[in-house]
Amino acid sequence: MLNELKKELNSIANPEKAQILQRFFKTGKGEYGEGDIFLGIIVPEQRKIAKKYSDLTLNALKELLNSEIHEHRLISLFILINKYKKSDEAEKKKIFDFYLLNTRKINNWDLVDLSAPNIVGEYLANKNKDILYSLAKSDNLWEKRIAVLSTFSFIKEKNFNNSLKISEMLLNDKHDLIHKAVGWMLREIGKRNVNSEKEFLDKHYKVMPRTMLRYAIEKFPEEERKRYMDKNN
Repeated sequence: MLNELKKELNSIANPEKAQILQRFFKTGKGEYGEGDIFLGIIVPEQRKIAKKYSDLTLNALKELLNSEIHEHRLISLFILINKYKKSDEAEKKKIFDFYLLNTRKINNWDLVDLSAPNIVGEYLANKNKDILYSLAKSDNLWEKRIAVLSTFSFIKEKNFNNSLKISEMLLNDKHDLIHKAVGWMLREIGKRNVNSEKEFLDKHYKVMPRTMLRYAIEKFPEEERKRYMDKNN
């Protein structure tokens, strides 16, 4: 079944699209996606194909996750999410543990963003969330982004506390992909409770990285955006 999946992906590969994606996802030497190889398959196609292979075992999904081909890793995560949604609590725990054991292979921002809220966030909704704080302290960019994006699941339920705490922990992070992720989650909080977002901003906006602040206030009125940005260092 695994070989069939790989053959199906190869059959719809688009070399021209692959070149565009390799530039977009920064796969050059020294860039965050260095060495990543693309087939050039759009996400909706991968989601559709993933539904046909939901019986793949975790061992097979691990093989896909270890692939240097981006679409192999992404489709393995789509299959994992589909399995998670259909699982009982014991099986969900296995999938959650599998995810955390393989975070180093969930190594580009789309892989994180499309999976972390749906597995880590969903699993931890009513559980101890200490693991997120450990991930936020990691020296690995993608584990930190997993910590941030997992809280999106809580934000949708109007539980902002963990997201705000992790955002505070990462205020001094050096990577713009963390700045963007934190700013995005703050903006999502603001969509649901603008006072909660503004309380955080009023405490931290003077020292926030500019990209983080810009993402956070994107939906604010122009005058208000200008006021925040002008006083940001």
